[in-house]
Amino acid sequence: MTDVWTSDDVKLYHGDCLEILPTLEDGSVDAVVTDPPYGIGESGAKNRTRSHAAAARDYGDYTWDHERATAEHIVQARRVSHEQVFFGGNYYTDILPPSPSWIVWDKNNTGDFADCELAWTSHRRAIRKFKWTWNGFIKERPEQRWHPTQKPLALMVWVLENYTPEGATVLDPFMGSGTTGVACVQTGRRFIGIEIDKDYFEIAKQRIIEAQMQLSPDALL
Repeated sequence: MTDVWTSDDVKLYHGDCLEILPTLEDGSVDAVVTDPPYGIGESGAKNRTRSHAAAARDYGDYTWDHERATAEHIVQARRVSHEQVFFGGNYYTDILPPSPSWIVWDKNNTGDFADCELAWTSHRRAIRKFKWTWNGFIKERPEQRWHPTQKPLALMVWVLENYTPEGATVLDPFMGSGTTGVACVQTGRRFIGIEIDKDYFEIAKQRIIEAQMQLSPDALL
């Protein structure tokens, strides 16, 4: 069963994106901006075994990242959108076509975390780099984290402003804790989010509500 929540220019689905995406028309959204599961187990206990100066946060042992998204996920996401940005696109080079327009997120990491993360895009432009420290005590900016693969809000704002048109409708079929949705609210984009996990769906909804309230004139009274 799919639950739907709407508010202003936001529509959130709690359900399986492979059941919801086929109901959307071809090219019905301007862009898909998403971070699909890569099948590397970041949601499980692995994160807690890494060496840190401080203990790593325990996000629980969810199973959503035990397998990567399928070719059908990618094909459906591309079908319904004009442009796409797929974080972790390097895990999908057997499905996605070659692209000259990768995004490099320089994390400035230490330890055994990757130095950078890659995003495949459907655009025809030069490779671009965004530098934003995200782990440890030297983060660019304090930011609460709910999800093991959560992206910095500043990164998602930068992606939207550089890879989607003003006022675009943006779809994230793997919404997680809703950072892409919050970035859409902040940048004046419409947002459609899909999330299969009920807890993350509720977190995303609450974060988006709070972002909308911050932009509301009544919130300043």
